[in-house]
Amino acid sequence: MQLRNLPLLLAMAVSPLAAADNALEHRTPIRLTAEEKSHIHLEMRLFLSTVQMIVNGIAANDMKLVAAAAHEAGMAAAEDVPTKLREKLPLEFKRFGQATHQGFDDLARDADSLGDPNQAMKQLGQVLNHCVACHTTYRLETRK
Repeated sequence: MQLRNLPLLLAMAVSPLAAADNALEHRTPIRLTAEEKSHIHLEMRLFLSTVQMIVNGIAANDMKLVAAAAHEAGMAAAEDVPTKLREKLPLEFKRFGQATHQGFDDLARDADSLGDPNQAMKQLGQVLNHCVACHTTYRLETRK
């Protein structure tokens, strides 16, 4: 690659990001206290670390790891959401969350029973569709 092309390549790489930033400005805000927002962020970090473990498990052809990781982010993890916080969240946001938790449970069950890495990747893709849809629709804001 020639250095004279670097500005053009950078512009091409940044341009979609800038467009994405503008599109995200139109997301529906969910106003929460700092503590409530932190709780939601912890759940999202759980999802992300679970995805990492699932990908690592699939890469190592370790379907027991895939099943165990997916199980950790399943519906049982949704029970940790405080009732007061749950009541504040929009219905569609809760549906995205439930679909994500349920998707991890389905992935865990099938990884354990089928042991098929390709099936696990398909299911992980479906779970990530819920994540992307939610992040495209909503943004968390700290209530002042």
